[in-house]
Amino acid sequence: MKTADLLSNIEYNEKRPAIQVMLDTDAGKEIRIAFKEGQVMKEHKTPFPIVVQIVEGSIDFGVEGQMHQLKKGGLIALEGHVPHDLKATSDSIVRLSLNKADKAERVENVARH
Repeated sequence: MKTADLLSNIEYNEKRPAIQVMLDTDAGKEIRIAFKEGQVMKEHKTPFPIVVQIVEGSIDFGVEGQMHQLKKGGLIALEGHVPHDLKATSDSIVRLSLNKADKAERVENVARH
């Protein structure tokens, strides 16, 4: 058994979204992304399907050029290879569920650029 708390020990990065792997299991990875208002993750694609949940705050979530405003409690699922981007419209906590074969390092690289 593994446990984690998405709302404990949150550390923001002043320059870019802060990425932290919360759980790494046989089934997949759960990642917390802490955004300060105005921070972005530029358009990118994932090789596998993902699920994104807004735990706190609000995010403008672009999918192939169409903007979706997601608030606390909102969920969005994407198949692999779909272009998307994120911009925090307030300080936000995002849960990203990744396929086991995907890598947290890929997400960290997106946050750096």
